[in-house]
Amino acid sequence: MVLTDTHSHLYLGQFDEDRQQVMIRCDEHGVKRIFLPNIDLESVPAMNKLVASNPDRFFPMMGLHPCSVDAGFEDVLATMREELSTQRYCAVGEIGIDMYWDKTTLPLQQEAFRIQVGWAKELALPIVIHARDSFDELFDLLDELNDDRLRGVFHCFTGSVEQAKRVLDYGGFMLGIGGVVTFKNSGLDHVVKELPLDKLVLETDAPYLAPHPHRGKRNESSYVSIVAQKVADLHETTLERIAEITTANSFELFKM
Repeated sequence: MVLTDTHSHLYLGQFDEDRQQVMIRCDEHGVKRIFLPNIDLESVPAMNKLVASNPDRFFPMMGLHPCSVDAGFEDVLATMREELSTQRYCAVGEIGIDMYWDKTTLPLQQEAFRIQVGWAKELALPIVIHARDSFDELFDLLDELNDDRLRGVFHCFTGSVEQAKRVLDYGGFMLGIGGVVTFKNSGLDHVVKELPLDKLVLETDAPYLAPHPHRGKRNESSYVSIVAQKVADLHETTLERIAEITTANSFELFKM
């Protein structure tokens, strides 16, 4: 059985003391591929160092997280665009809109999103979307920007069935399902039960959003097996089938 974690910040300092042990647990749970979303310029060296340690296992992205967008973001994006030219990156991400932490930067976030979507189209890369309290804002942007060159994933999807259908109606998008699906009162279990398996990929968002029974503790990529089992239970199928389908979906998403 092979599982894929399509969204993990395993390069962050929270793993510096025991990263090797974390990877041993990944081996024990069949997690063979881990996709690494970027946050800002400061996170790039640590991310690429991790990739260099095992380039057949770790796959980096390049993008400016919406919570890192502030005045002067254009200079940051210019440097990121140069970095993308090295062709070592599998996606533009994570990018998006975050209306939870700071609504005042919305115009800057919107412009940063437009610019980075342009990169994705130019380079034929998928985008990895961060959407926190911002479905309406992102749908407005995607209505404006969507065409047959745009594809990607809504990472850590926590929306409704109707919002999921709207995402899928754009034609080139998948939905990333993480630990929230295991939370008792999230309601996401009822949504995931209604979603087509061929449009789902699995993720952890480690070190954040650990699934039950680890909720509130540090998340890690091996826990994607818990997410996979929950999705299997919801769809009344086997863990092995979910692993096979979602790993194939990740290959399609990232054109592996």
